[in-house]
Amino acid sequence: MTSPETPRRFALGYVPGVTPAKWVRIWKERLPHMPLDLVALDVADTAGAVATDTADVTITRLPDALAHGDPGPHHTISLYEETTVVVLPRDHGLTAGDELTFTDVADEPFLWPLDEPLVVPDRPGTAVEHRPDTVADAIELVAAGIGLLLVPQSLARLHHRKDLVYRPVTDAPTSTVGLLWSAPTSQLCDEFIGIVRGRKATSSRGGSEPAPKRSAKEKAAAKRANREAAGKIPGKGKSAGRRRRPSR
Repeated sequence: MTSPETPRRFALGYVPGVTPAKWVRIWKERLPHMPLDLVALDVADTAGAVATDTADVTITRLPDALAHGDPGPHHTISLYEETTVVVLPRDHGLTAGDELTFTDVADEPFLWPLDEPLVVPDRPGTAVEHRPDTVADAIELVAAGIGLLLVPQSLARLHHRKDLVYRPVTDAPTSTVGLLWSAPTSQLCDEFIGIVRGRKATSSRGGSEPAPKRSAKEKAAAKRANREAAGKIPGKGKSAGRRRRPSR
């Protein structure tokens, strides 16, 4: 029976561009009696969501999320790196190249949205004075010819438009997608982390009893059995080799 202290739901926060569908499906298969709520968040809000227990775990961009708030005692895990791309109008001259560098865009105006999904210490080009609230707002301004936009590739795909294209910027900082959650780690958080890391259900921590420790005698017996199987020593009941009778 569920005790009053046992959480009745598990809240997973995620930021635009990440796709938690596979992990959510596995969670439902393994923990069908523990509902999982998805909480859509901006990168700037994920630290606060962890601090206030709005989300048990967040899939966010690191260390960017920590620059916007204090989650309190916490843990993080890096999952993968995202390529950084520049979003520009389809008829822009820079679309002639398959890849670009900061030198290629040094004379271009850039939009830097307030939700800041990508931290770029040394920003290229000239910053447009107006800062849109979100990446979605910035995309609209790119289409209007106001400036270009640097974002993780997944966000460029999320906000795809026929009148815009994107190109990888080879010397731009990448974005790290990872997990952020409160310390100490709860059992449910550990279950989700195990799913993300590919831990099998049978090997899930707490899901099975640990193997009992073997005595020294049992270890020696197991070692002998392995050597017998490899043919290194004769087994019990087997002669070590027939002795030849002396010739007369």
